[in-house]
Amino acid sequence: MKTEASQRSVTMMSIFFHQFRRDILLALRRRTDALTPLFFFVIVISLFPLGLDPEKQLLQTMGPGVLWVSALLSTMLSLGRLFAEDHEDGSLEQTILNPAPLSLMVLAKIMAHWCISGLPLVLIAPILGLQYQLESGALIVLTLSLLIGTPVLGLVGAIGAALTLGIRGGNILISVLILPLYIPVLIFGAGSVEAYRSGIGLDGHFYLLGACLVFALCFAPWAASSAVKISTD
Repeated sequence: MKTEASQRSVTMMSIFFHQFRRDILLALRRRTDALTPLFFFVIVISLFPLGLDPEKQLLQTMGPGVLWVSALLSTMLSLGRLFAEDHEDGSLEQTILNPAPLSLMVLAKIMAHWCISGLPLVLIAPILGLQYQLESGALIVLTLSLLIGTPVLGLVGAIGAALTLGIRGGNILISVLILPLYIPVLIFGAGSVEAYRSGIGLDGHFYLLGACLVFALCFAPWAASSAVKISTD
């Protein structure tokens, strides 16, 4: 029994990494689509200081919120193609017919999407945060909050992407569906930097972000896979 269970676990992991690797390679072949969210993130963050009073206190106060809202919008910009291209070429139907759990395949797609669209935002955020005169400690807190929070955005967004699969104007519907669900992540993420700057302690914000991540990891792949089945029927 133990050998059977271990073999099944190895099989599931190999299927997961195969799907993950496939989506990464496909995204790298379409570099323009992969780089669009990153360019959008950089442009939006760079434009805000030009339209604000250059006073240091104002920039430091608004910086974390601007960075987090820009990350949220950049993530939404790329959600429409999470399942759309596989749906168009018929490979999504083949994935559904695969004996492996669909939720596992969906999780692999979400993680690949985050590595291509979300992780670059996390890595470049500290550099862009310098425009808002954030100190090194605040930049570290900002980066950690994005590292925990952006996967939540991708996981929750996958549910909206699956529900609007094949619908004309689906990108607008995704925004309507998932924006209310993004609000807690936005509040805890941006609030963690402000809590650090105020010296009131930021443990609570990170605990809540971590709880959101754990809940999304447990719930979102199952919900998105169910929505994919409904949308492809």
